Amino acid sequence: MRFVIIGGDAAGMSAASRAKRNAPDLEVTVLEKTKDVSYSACGMPYNIADAARPMDDLVVRKARVFRERQGIDLRTGHLVEEIDRGPRMVRGTNSSGDSFEIPYDRLLIATGASPVKPALPGFDLPGVMVLKSLEDGRRIKDFMVRKGVRRAVIIGMGYIALEMCEAMASRGVQVEMVKPRPTLLPWMHRDLAGVVREEIEDRGVRIHPGHEIERIEQDRDTFKVVCKDITLEGDMVLVAVGVRPNSEMAEKAGLELGPRQSIAVGKDLRTSDNDIFAAGDCADAFHVVTGDRVWIPLALRANRAGWAVADNVTGKNVELEGIVGTAVFKVFDLQVARSGLSLAEAEKYGFDPVENVIKSRSRAHAHPGSSTLHVQVVGDRRSGRLLGAQIVGREGAAHRIDAIAVALHQKMTVEAFSQCDLAYAPPFSPTWDPMLTAANQLLKKM
Repeated sequence: MRFVIIGGDAAGMSAASRAKRNAPDLEVTVLEKTKDVSYSACGMPYNIADAARPMDDLVVRKARVFRERQGIDLRTGHLVEEIDRGPRMVRGTNSSGDSFEIPYDRLLIATGASPVKPALPGFDLPGVMVLKSLEDGRRIKDFMVRKGVRRAVIIGMGYIALEMCEAMASRGVQVEMVKPRPTLLPWMHRDLAGVVREEIEDRGVRIHPGHEIERIEQDRDTFKVVCKDITLEGDMVLVAVGVRPNSEMAEKAGLELGPRQSIAVGKDLRTSDNDIFAAGDCADAFHVVTGDRVWIPLALRANRAGWAVADNVTGKNVELEGIVGTAVFKVFDLQVARSGLSLAEAEKYGFDPVENVIKSRSRAHAHPGSSTLHVQVVGDRRSGRLLGAQIVGREGAAHRIDAIAVALHQKMTVEAFSQCDLAYAPPFSPTWDPMLTAANQLLKKM
């Protein structure tokens, strides 16, 4: 049997490696359009923060290792352009311009996602950058050095935008951020979002939400982001307004699509064609809390889905329960974490949600180094079920959110969560952990 994989990053290479472990005689071919495979894309902002660190430090495993040690037929520089489901064939062009076609018995689409660039004048100028691939990271680092970047404008205020804001500021770059929508983090409770905004502005970063962008202009080495009411100038512009799933090829092949044009897959990662799987940032998933299809592209899901595809291709019949959207990011000295639904999302899905916000301490009373921890929790008044949480603080947020994620996967009630036996020692928590305090306070409101 021939197992062909389109895409050589997290989902694709996880699937390829596990398939060869499961079935060493299986013929596995990976077709990757770039020269890079198996790298830590999430580490790029932190790499960019260090001018001396090579971008290739983020490569987890080099292409030759997959070829020589694992026996995977890994072909870089191979752009797949068509899936022909009739004869079960993929066709495309390699980096030399030569056409190729390869038959498959089972196919995995792991084409990832691409950064969104608004269709506005000037967004194609050479100093207007995006960050998604390793080559994007190389391009940004090279540009910053060659042009001696001292000022930058970031369009967008999501995870990547905020991580890159810190990365650039750490290199002495003056950063201004702008977006059309009026709020910094629209999914976050306003009190917690206010803490994040204060942290960013205290570091000298200027934030401009609620400004419609019209175009980008270049005047010699200066780029101007022109909005309806303000103009921001920088030596470079980073566009970080989100990503879209690379699903065009799947759509042309007649495969069903899910939320936001992602490729629709079952819990076994099969598409609407039983011989074709999809995994990673191009594919959807089921939300454990709502039961609905969602598109939340995150790294752990990509790797786990790649494993599940490999198991199914090699006859192990695996299904994935789904996701709860657990995410965490760092912005300067703050940890920002979430899992499950916000209040607005819970209302959208028909719950009767109640939320509560508390301020607690990361350590026991009077213990040195203690700092404020802001916690928001959401529960359903009808069922008592825990629906989600958000945490912001200088320490303790990143790992506390994992307790919420486990509770959501187990469909726990707020009351059941409030009775969990969480660890206590003065350097790590008050006697009543902030998560327990938040749950107990929410119970009173429910």
